[in-house]
Amino acid sequence: MANRRQFLAGLLATGLTPKTTWADAGGPTYLSAAAKPDGSFVLCGIDAACNILFELPLPTRGHAAAAHPSRPEAVAFARRPGTFAMIIDCVTGESSALLDAPAGRHFYGHGAFSADGTWLFTTENDYEAGEGRIGVWDATRGYARVDEFSSGGIGPHDIKRLSGSDMLVVANGGIDTHPDSGRTKLNIPTMVPNLAYVADGKVLETAELPPEWHKNSIRHLAVARDGQVAFGMQWQGDKLEPALVGVHQTGAELRLLSAPADALREMQAYVGSIAFTDDDRQVVVTSPRGGIVQTYDVDAEALIGETRLTDVCGVALADGGVLTSTGTGALVHLNGTRAETRSIAQLQWDNHLVRLDA
Repeated sequence: MANRRQFLAGLLATGLTPKTTWADAGGPTYLSAAAKPDGSFVLCGIDAACNILFELPLPTRGHAAAAHPSRPEAVAFARRPGTFAMIIDCVTGESSALLDAPAGRHFYGHGAFSADGTWLFTTENDYEAGEGRIGVWDATRGYARVDEFSSGGIGPHDIKRLSGSDMLVVANGGIDTHPDSGRTKLNIPTMVPNLAYVADGKVLETAELPPEWHKNSIRHLAVARDGQVAFGMQWQGDKLEPALVGVHQTGAELRLLSAPADALREMQAYVGSIAFTDDDRQVVVTSPRGGIVQTYDVDAEALIGETRLTDVCGVALADGGVLTSTGTGALVHLNGTRAETRSIAQLQWDNHLVRLDA
């Protein structure tokens, strides 16, 4: 990889601009932020066999990343309430742009590209107004900020593009925060989380939880090929047995997936990441607080399996199951209840494992 990068850097120095692809970055399947033993932070590319292809430096702790759909470029987002997002050329290892949140805003650690890669959409907090916003950045003009629009709620966290379209789905967690108060949650008694579906800058549909679950913050999303959306939640109330996983499709009602009270307690009110399996009939969620992975059957709307993994959080689709990442440096393949550790690195994997073709 180093020789390839040197070769491409040489071409650029001569004024030539070769068109590069993700293959030129080693063909990664996943991206993940991580912390190194020396306290520094990196964005890593990981192949399907769980080899680490590159480690690219970040200025501070990362959260999630977004991969450009056609060129080997990644956007690494700072952990909420961060104000930067770094654009990284994954072939040369160099940063090509640094996005600064506008005055009065911070990022929520997630973003998504349009299908053609022209636009980057970022979830943001307008913390003086107490409103969620989606920033629009032009990837063809050095990621210039060109527009913004409402997220359809408060506290937008994750954002995904529905398969085969440019419709976006936003997880509005419902929680109001302000940098002056750090990560303190300011409106728990009145929070109203929702899913918002947005196209061409307009909110077309929102879906809310039943009133008794209004303290269940919708945080993370996974999208199936048929447009079904799975969402993971983080409970902000006193009772510790709410449903933490649900599914939704536009035009329908939210469906919450059930689990026994003991299994819900094991999650410690917290879903860290979520993914569909390759048949889109199962949803896998993680809880780093509980050290557990749970699998739900979408059609049965119920929990069907659990696996214990210390400090597990990242999860993404993999051949024959899902791949999970842990704060102990492990990458573990899960197929049902079978767990196979594929690699252990001297890294603390951060919250999310992002699959490039997702």
